[in-house]
Amino acid sequence: MTLDQMYNLMVVVFTVSNLGAMGLELEAREALRIFRNPGFVLPTLLWGWLVGPALAWLIITIIPLQDAHAAGLMLLSLAPTAPFFPMVVRRARGDAPFAASFMLLTTVVTVVLLPVLAPLLVKGVTVSASALAMPLLVMVLLPLVLGSLLQTFSSTAANTLFPMIKKIAGLSALVVLVMTLAMYGDAMLSAVGSFAPAAQALFFGSMAALVYRFGFGLTQRQRSGMALGMCTRNIAAVFAAYLGINNPPEGLFVMLILAIPLTVVIALAAARIFAGRAGADSMTSA
Repeated sequence: MTLDQMYNLMVVVFTVSNLGAMGLELEAREALRIFRNPGFVLPTLLWGWLVGPALAWLIITIIPLQDAHAAGLMLLSLAPTAPFFPMVVRRARGDAPFAASFMLLTTVVTVVLLPVLAPLLVKGVTVSASALAMPLLVMVLLPLVLGSLLQTFSSTAANTLFPMIKKIAGLSALVVLVMTLAMYGDAMLSAVGSFAPAAQALFFGSMAALVYRFGFGLTQRQRSGMALGMCTRNIAAVFAAYLGINNPPEGLFVMLILAIPLTVVIALAAARIFAGRAGADSMTSA
């Protein structure tokens, strides 16, 4: 097995284990309960797949990015909600059932729309909708759904399995990180000196601020959850999509990797602010 093949295998393990762990934390019936509320579904679709890509396009237009970096930002704009989303929602004192429904909806819609929109919006790469759809279905949606069904019908088994899957996810993330630094370290350092990190930080920060500010009637705890979901990125889904791209430019993967630390830092900072607002709103309501 070559180094590239080993790397691709570890990316698959990272993706499947992270989405499987996410599914094991989701109780499907509880998550689906809120789906009939258009005040939840419509804003999610608006922010995730209209405002997000539009904002990314605006940033690409204003900031002089390399073509591969611009393609990476546009691809990232199509996949909201990171696997660590439940953790930051807890830190923000957000609405946990709402967040579970939100995470399930954004993951499913990402699997459906990313293969459709990416060929239209991502310039500089040769990409087929069917080639993107297959890894997303197998590596993202399938482990999420199976984990959620197990949690729904056998919570004891799901809770027993969760620590092992979570450990595999953590170890695979570490291996992918080490291999990425070894294989792409020089390219990542050169990207740090470009406008790529600034463009990502502007995108993530703006999404958090816009979603939180314009809540469309959602409560503070629901707005904070939606804002955190929209300012983070489902890097596992993006990795799956990346594997479906023919001959991706070298800088594209580097742009995707840079999103991991940036989205973590911005999400943690936003969660701290939202947690303070949750306390203030609770005192005002009392």
